[in-house]
Formats: sequence, structure tokens, C-alpha cells
Amino acid sequence: MSKTVLKVEDVSMRFNLSSEKVDDLKDYVIKLIKRELNFQEFWALQNVSFELQKGDRLGILGFNGAGKSTLLKVIAGVLKPTQGKVTTQGKIVPLLELGAGFDKQYTGAENIYLYGAMLGYSKEFINEKYDEIVEFSELKDFIDVPVKNYSSGMRSRLGFSIATVVEPEILILDEVLSVGDEKFKKKSEAKIKSMFDKGVTVLFVSHNLKQVQDLCNKAILLEKGKIISQGSIEEVSEAYGEKLNR
Repeated sequence: MSKTVLKVEDVSMRFNLSSEKVDDLKDYVIKLIKRELNFQEFWALQNVSFELQKGDRLGILGFNGAGKSTLLKVIAGVLKPTQGKVTTQGKIVPLLELGAGFDKQYTGAENIYLYGAMLGYSKEFINEKYDEIVEFSELKDFIDVPVKNYSSGMRSRLGFSIATVVEPEILILDEVLSVGDEKFKKKSEAKIKSMFDKGVTVLFVSHNLKQVQDLCNKAILLEKGKIISQGSIEEVSEAYGEKLNR
């Protein structure tokens, strides 16, 4: 019997966009007190529902502004939905903005512990996995250098290496397989595929349709925050292709 590990029920996400130009916090507070701030409602997600079984690999397709990254952040718990609910089973590892939690003044080595703690890893666990993280990132010669001197590709490689050192039940990927050079892209893709073999459930956003087709067995197509197609990767890819060719 299949085990449901993720259930998204009627999830909607509203943002209030300010139509006023506010130069600083003081100006914002004054306008707020005087009720001079006007907000425009923007629904990034509207009544999104689906569920995944253990081992499912869901591709999330859509053009820019469709709500893909917002949906991943809601599932990861970064954002609380305005309406609806998300139910998950097991540990989630979100690979959203790799290295976004790094302190640029700290070295790569120090950030392994800092970023690892943000992901919920204990110091003992990081001690045990430290050499593995450094080796996979290929940053041994730079690990004691402050991260402010790293390129964006180096930061992403280190972030990917830290985040993927665990074996999660649910893995959330947002464009992360496009980081680094071709050699590292292939290496990171192989690492993700090795997780698939262990039955991890995956949510994957990418603008590379072929990559989504290679990695996923199911898909949803989002447009203006709504699901307009849902089913097998073949069916949804066809619907996405029709949208591309219009």
C-alpha cells in the first residue's frame, strides 16, 4: 500500500503589495499611522491541491510569476499559507536559495556549522559529516577563506553539499541543478538520483523541461497561481509545450 508523505489542500497565498513609495522605515511607520498606505492584494497561489506518495517525483512547471517558488516555500514551511494546509510525513530538506543563510564574514568551514544548524543538524552530526561535505564541494583549498571571497558558484556548491549530506523523506529543489560548472552539475544531478534510489519524494522546479522529464514521474502546471494541468510528466509536458508555442 502506498504511503502518502505530502498532502497540499486548497492552499492559497496572498501578499499585500504597497502601491506607495516609502523611502525608509520611519516614513513607512508615519504613513501607516496616518493610514496613508494603500495595499493591492496579490494572490500568488489559489486553491492548490495535490498529494504525493513515497517515491513520487513531482515536476512543477510554469512561466515566471506562476507561483512555483512560492509553493515550494509554503511546503518547506518558510511561508505560512493564507488559506489551506500542508501535511507532511518525515524530514524535509529544502534546496531553495543555496547559501542564502551564509554569513559572508565567516569562513566556509564556519558556515558549514552555521548553515547546518539552520537546517536542523546537530554539531555532532556535522562533525561526523564535515570531511564528506568538504570533499563533495571541491572547496578544500578555500574552506578557511571567508565566504565573502567566494563566487556565487562556490557558495552554491557549498550550500548543496551541506544540504544533501542527510537522507530526507522529502527533497525540495528549486533550480539548484543549474549551479556551478558542467562537471559539478553532473555530479549534483548524480547525487540527487542516488537519493531517488532510496525512495525519497521530490518536488522539482526547473526551467529546463528536459531535466524535469528525466527526473520526474508526475507534474503540475501552474499559471497565475492556479493548477491548470496535473498528471503524468508526459501529459503535463504536452500542456506546457502548447503554452510555449502560443
